[in-house]
Amino acid sequence: MKPRITETLRGYDKKAFFNDLMAGIIVGIVALPLAIAFGIASGVTPEKGIITAIVAGFIISLLGGTKVQIGGPTGAFIVIIYGIVNNPEYGLQGLLIATLLAGIILVALGAFRLGTIIKFIPYPVVVGFTAGIALTIFTTQIGDILGLTQEAVSTTGEVLRVPLRTPGDFVGKWVAYAQNIGTLNVWNLAVALGSLAVILWSPRLLRNVPLLNKMPGSLLGILLGTLAVWLMREHFGIEGIDTIGDRFHIQSQLPSLAVPSLTFSLVQKLMPVAFTIAILGAIESLLSATVADGVISDRHDSNMELIAQGVANIVTPLFGGIPATGAIARTMTNINNGGRTPVAGLVHAVVLLLILLLLMPYAEYIPMASLAAVLVMVSYNMSGWRTVRGLLRNPKSDVAVLVTTFFLTVIFDLTIAIEVGLILACALFMKRIMETTEISVIRDEINPSDEADMKLQDEHLTIPRGCAVYEINGPYFFGIANKFDDLMANIGRHRPRVRIIRMRKVPFIDSTGIHNLQHLIEMNHEEGIHVILSGVTPKVHSQLEKAGFYALMDSNHICPHIDIALQKAREFLGEAQ
Repeated sequence: MKPRITETLRGYDKKAFFNDLMAGIIVGIVALPLAIAFGIASGVTPEKGIITAIVAGFIISLLGGTKVQIGGPTGAFIVIIYGIVNNPEYGLQGLLIATLLAGIILVALGAFRLGTIIKFIPYPVVVGFTAGIALTIFTTQIGDILGLTQEAVSTTGEVLRVPLRTPGDFVGKWVAYAQNIGTLNVWNLAVALGSLAVILWSPRLLRNVPLLNKMPGSLLGILLGTLAVWLMREHFGIEGIDTIGDRFHIQSQLPSLAVPSLTFSLVQKLMPVAFTIAILGAIESLLSATVADGVISDRHDSNMELIAQGVANIVTPLFGGIPATGAIARTMTNINNGGRTPVAGLVHAVVLLLILLLLMPYAEYIPMASLAAVLVMVSYNMSGWRTVRGLLRNPKSDVAVLVTTFFLTVIFDLTIAIEVGLILACALFMKRIMETTEISVIRDEINPSDEADMKLQDEHLTIPRGCAVYEINGPYFFGIANKFDDLMANIGRHRPRVRIIRMRKVPFIDSTGIHNLQHLIEMNHEEGIHVILSGVTPKVHSQLEKAGFYALMDSNHICPHIDIALQKAREFLGEAQ
């Protein structure tokens, strides 16, 4: 495992650098409003979002397993971060610890080469919690879009109007919006809708205008929204439209390195949250890398990418940053503007650093309504409503997983949603496997043309009286291990003297299946019934041998073909060959 930058810098020339330079500058400009919006929506200060984009973006590009991945804060983490920061027991310190722990988990996943396992998470689970996050992000922005306020008493006893503070839960937020809808600010709503219209329509209207066609709609919407609010305040005396400066004081510098204090009890409490952050970060980064591979005809290294994501999430909280991962939108922007090596990602981080040091004081004039419009577009793009609509036509079991994960994400939290979604998906998967595995009883004769594991080409393979043949078709695992007991219990009072278990179509057997088979043979031996195994595949044979299964049986009870097994059964029954 090596970072892709070591490979791409071989033969690197001026033309490649110029392409990466231009792509990096454009991606840095695109990332600026998103980083600010994600920071504020997560319950932290705007510069923490930018610091995350700088530090994590630089590390992910430097160490990552992809050529074009752009890392930074994303909307997927907003719900988790907000919940931790606003929990009195954890606060910002708890967020930093959870992010650091998530980074360690990601590094471990990559170091043990478990990157491919993330790809096995069922698609309905991913779509369900992504759509749930999108709806939650949209819900958190309603107050800033409508400009809702509430009364508050200052330290001097003066009654003030302050931005509406809502409960952390989904239902509580909408109840608070309904109760305070009378404080709606029409001008604030106009700025939000105007910014949203610019974000939506500027790419189409300006696509043939030089320079402006390269400007992202989100940045243009924020710039025009800021200009509109400035004109309203300075020339028309319109107040009540909050800006970033009204709520935050932005520091135009990188914070000093600080290691959060760790306690064992706090680590224990935050481990489930850290695991959720790690899994979510791994899913989003590898999904982004896979999409990028398809566009540039490349193949990323999943394990190296996870290690890079892990290191980024270990280092970023030391500077006060929030969780980060690969961002699909910024990665595609990088590709579409000519970026083809990790140098573009490094340039994007440097551009954001320069903006933080030189231009951040001007960010205080950005209206919260314009940032809310940016996040509404983020939530819309995350929702994947077309994908959800398509999945609703799929089997009901997949729909159940999708809907359950979605509602648990919205009503409760993402940790519970992922856990329950995975458990439900696994249960449904086992049910489907159980349905594909069949155990049947053959009583009279075996059809030699039915893919038989036969050595002799007899026209008829008659089953002698006193013998029963059981055909197992499919995996023999814990989900179907008790089918034998149920099947034999329903056969009747007359038990056979010989039982042949035909295993030619058993691809694998697990510990429960082996234990069940051992118990079955022991019970039959106590009743004086011979058990013969027929057509055991090499893989299953190896598993049985390692488990010491054959200590229960003589070697002549194990036959490679069904015709030999039937001949052995006749010998046991005392019949002529």
